[in-house]
Amino acid sequence: MPGSNFIDYVKIFCASGNGGNGSTHLRREKYIPKGGPDGGDGGRGGHIILRGDPQYWTLIHLKYRKHIKAEHGGAGSGGLRHGANGADIILDVPLGTVAKDAETGEVLCEIMEAGQQEILVRGGRGGKGNNFFKTATLQTPRFAQEGEPGKEGWFILELKLLADVGLVGFPNAGKSTLLSAVSAAKPKIADYPFTTLEPNLGIVSCRDDHSFVMADIPGIIEGAHEGKGLGLRFLKHIERNSMLLFVIPADSKDIRAEYRTLLGELEQFNPELLDKDRLLGISKADILDEELRAGLQKELPEGIPSIFFSSVSGENIPQLKDMLWNTLNTERP
Repeated sequence: MPGSNFIDYVKIFCASGNGGNGSTHLRREKYIPKGGPDGGDGGRGGHIILRGDPQYWTLIHLKYRKHIKAEHGGAGSGGLRHGANGADIILDVPLGTVAKDAETGEVLCEIMEAGQQEILVRGGRGGKGNNFFKTATLQTPRFAQEGEPGKEGWFILELKLLADVGLVGFPNAGKSTLLSAVSAAKPKIADYPFTTLEPNLGIVSCRDDHSFVMADIPGIIEGAHEGKGLGLRFLKHIERNSMLLFVIPADSKDIRAEYRTLLGELEQFNPELLDKDRLLGISKADILDEELRAGLQKELPEGIPSIFFSSVSGENIPQLKDMLWNTLNTERP
């Protein structure tokens, strides 16, 4: 996606700070020639910390910041003076960011709430000064502890969008048109497949000043779970949605088969997606007369609530929003 501002994956090198060395200082003052050990501890090395910030919705601000290094801790000194802690580096990331070890793929943390902080790379501990090692039998230790080295490595930050409702459908099913009709979002809309090349979020207002967040992701094609089309790159964004709205156009050759294909792609990508609440919306209903609509009604998949709607004429749009809101706020057994 040349020129796109939506970046949901970055790989960065992070190095935390080394801990400062402890001091081996011995107290020497006038009239106190043998004052004993008074070496202070070294300071902690700086951490690299991830912090959730709802003002961010993409990782583009980290795309060109490949190497991130925190400050080293200061060494201890005489007079029991503690070395300064190295300054932490705080990386603000959008909510829904997952941090992984680039080598092992292990998930290290997830940022889900505003202000949440997680240490990605911990700074080295400062070494103990010689005063720490003083005992009744060792009154003048002439040694101190070195600071721990910091840690470094490559890490992957991956964004999975947080939304209440995720739109699922084949390319050109009318998902972007629906999002633009029910929210202030302005996704690109055109009469050809894969118009949407990046996810779009919109806030949908409903009755009594309620609202929810809807996410439009690029269309799914058969084989998306294997990476075909824009598959794996954006299927992950569905994982964080509370419920799924399947959008299938009224002029589809076989609505039931299309729904089964979409469901199969989600199942093969992540079987847990089938545990989410689902609603089927038949788009472009303005092209149907009553006879055609009655015929299609008999062909709809069983076991999923459905509604015909038109984003162009506005038909059943308020009812669709009510159905989504009620589903989102109904406790599941």
